Parts: sequence; C-alpha cells; structure tokens
Amino acid sequence: MVGATHEVEYEQMLLSRHTFLNQRGGRRKDAVLDRSAYILLSRIRMQGPMSIGELSDAFGLDASTLNRQTAATVRAGLAERIPDPDGGMARKFRITAEGARVLDEEREGIVRSLDRVMADWPEEDIAAFAAYLKRFNTDIERLGGRPWPRVQTRSGPNGPRG
Repeated sequence: MVGATHEVEYEQMLLSRHTFLNQRGGRRKDAVLDRSAYILLSRIRMQGPMSIGELSDAFGLDASTLNRQTAATVRAGLAERIPDPDGGMARKFRITAEGARVLDEEREGIVRSLDRVMADWPEEDIAAFAAYLKRFNTDIERLGGRPWPRVQTRSGPNGPRG
C-alpha cells in the first residue's frame, strides 16, 4: 500500500510543473520573469539588499550560479548593485523600481491564474490549503536551515497545527 507521504511526493512533483499558469495551465504568455528571477527578486524585496554570499546562503546555491542570475536581473534593469548600506566590503543587490513593478505585475498574473484554478473552492478551503503549504514550506526551510522571510498572515506564522 502506498502511504500518504508517497501521495504528497507525487502531487508535489506534479505541482512543480505548474508554475506561472495561463488559462490552459501552461506558462502565461504575458509572463516576463523566469522562475529564478521571480524567486531572486522576491527574496531581495522581502529581506532588503543582499550580497552574493548572503544569496548563496539563502538559496543554497554556488556563487557562480548566483552571479549569472544577478547579472541577468541587473542587465534587465530589475536589480542594481549598490555599496553595502551597513558599510561592509561586499556590494549588494537591491531591487529597482522597475524590478518591483515587474515583480508585482508577475505576482498579480499568477494570483489571477490561481483564482481561476480555485474558482469553485470555498474561501475556507483556499485558506486551509495556503496554511498547509506554508507549514510544509516552513518545515522544509527549518530542516534545511534556510528560512524564508515572511509577512504575518491570518493563519499565523506556521499555518495550522493539527
């Protein structure tokens, strides 16, 4: 018999292929950011300016990967390199006004797509699903030692406990 954890693994695998949905379930035609830029800009926006070393620690990626990703966002005008606001030696990356605008538009497009997917769901089910996803992610982050900064929501810092 396949256990519930097997079902979670399978559904998580399927979920991972649905990022940036359009009406047919594929990548939105109006999507501007690729997945790595979307996540990178989201982290910098939540945490503030970050160095390559801080990004490497946050994502568990090597510096060469992050150098490529940050260089692409800088070339696109979505992020900029600035001196460390705290006076450190390393330069940091900060999201630009254009980067914030594009990130907001991208996020709103994704939210509209999710609204279509869950159009027939009661609000309580959507809230419970969001809380369980948050709990799942925060437990992964705790085990990996890489917590993601979050704003407080109505379901509390860790989602529902049962």
